[in-house]
Amino acid sequence: MHRLIIAVAFLAALGSGLMAGLFFAFSTSVMAALGRVPPPAGISAMQSINVTIINPVFFAAFFGTAAASLFLVVAALANWSQARSMALLAGSLLYLVGCILVTMVFNVPLNNALAGADPQAAAGANLWTRYLSEWTAWNHVRTVACLAAAAAFMVALLADTGGDAVRSGR
Repeated sequence: MHRLIIAVAFLAALGSGLMAGLFFAFSTSVMAALGRVPPPAGISAMQSINVTIINPVFFAAFFGTAAASLFLVVAALANWSQARSMALLAGSLLYLVGCILVTMVFNVPLNNALAGADPQAAAGANLWTRYLSEWTAWNHVRTVACLAAAAAFMVALLADTGGDAVRSGR
């Protein structure tokens, strides 16, 4: 069971890092670029992105990391006396709340509203202005949460070695 927890924590760290990178790219460049083009072009591009991102590779990383996090919550609570348990629980909750829950409660409803918007209509342009601001703000939350989750999972992996790898320079 020990090796399984280590393997799942490693995969959760990788998945959280992948998601942090994806969200970081949107927060630092994609949304700003879409905000610089006329609203019909920005709306159309984001509508296309929102359809294209729903694919097996994205789902594997996004929901696979969530499944790993759920497993690690149980493992952390069942083995609470172990040094890594607090970091595993923190990483898991950061991912599940800061990524999955924020996505479902905030980003997906905004995406759904944008999906029904007419890029050429004034109402679409008004929605787009609000979308750029709100969606991006929540995306920043996801970015930070995923990065913090990845860090927590790495701390758990280091705690499992008792810090020996760090102390010995390995």
